[in-house]
Amino acid sequence: MELKYFRLIKTIVEEGSLANSSELLFLTQSALSHQLRDLEERLGYKVFIRSRNKWELTQEGSELYKLANKLFTSIDESFSAIKHIKEGSKGSIKLSAECQSFFHSIPSFIQKMGMLYPEIDIDVTLGATHQTISQVLSNDIDIAIVTSKPASDELSSILVFKDEIFAIMHKENSLNNLEYLDASHFGNVHLLINSFPIEGVAVYEQFLKPNRIHPIKISAIPFTEITLSMIEANMGIMCAPKWQLTPFKLSKELTFKRIGKNGLKRNHYLVVKKENRNKKYIHDFISSFEEDFLEV
Repeated sequence: MELKYFRLIKTIVEEGSLANSSELLFLTQSALSHQLRDLEERLGYKVFIRSRNKWELTQEGSELYKLANKLFTSIDESFSAIKHIKEGSKGSIKLSAECQSFFHSIPSFIQKMGMLYPEIDIDVTLGATHQTISQVLSNDIDIAIVTSKPASDELSSILVFKDEIFAIMHKENSLNNLEYLDASHFGNVHLLINSFPIEGVAVYEQFLKPNRIHPIKISAIPFTEITLSMIEANMGIMCAPKWQLTPFKLSKELTFKRIGKNGLKRNHYLVVKKENRNKKYIHDFISSFEEDFLEV
């Protein structure tokens, strides 16, 4: 039974006549009369008992009217829900990362998000990367990318991927003869990092600090291209995951060396306040991020 017949029954009952129904349904009285007659012929029973001034529902018609009300109420609720979902798709996200490696890959991800979700505005915060968790808790950041799962009950942590950090050095570097690097091997190196403090550098926090090793020299260079040029000149080493360097053309003189016998491996989490986790635009961001970085 087509929806137009339910609308016809509902309108006649509520307007009381074909004349009034005609105006609401934008059809002539003759067309409505024909439509009603066609409906009753298909059903095999009367929907209305018609007198000169009155239209009364039959028992069968009363059931159809109840069904019509349920149908249109359901339709209205569904469209209202769709509108709510649509409105929930809009939002602004302040994003930061504990590991500066991500700042090489995030712009292309944001560009992709802009095409898929134009109603989500993403603002990348570059400063204070070692304070990302406190910034999420204080609402200065909406989503943080971190390598240690926070313990706060206010936060939701989503494991998005794992990677491994390697030492990148020139082939002529004396450390290149080793199968892998122990913490002690870093004592006499010139370590090139993105920025201070050193406590925010993964290789230091997870590998050198626990072994009480501090490189003889540390230089903070915010530009990876310059860092790679220095390594090519055998003026130091850097530690980074391989995916961080995919945007750059690497010299054949450079080599990757495993850190520790089993490798220096990390987990990466997206951290968001639990109260914001189920907001649709936050959910859409997280789902897209997981998909985009799945193969890293």
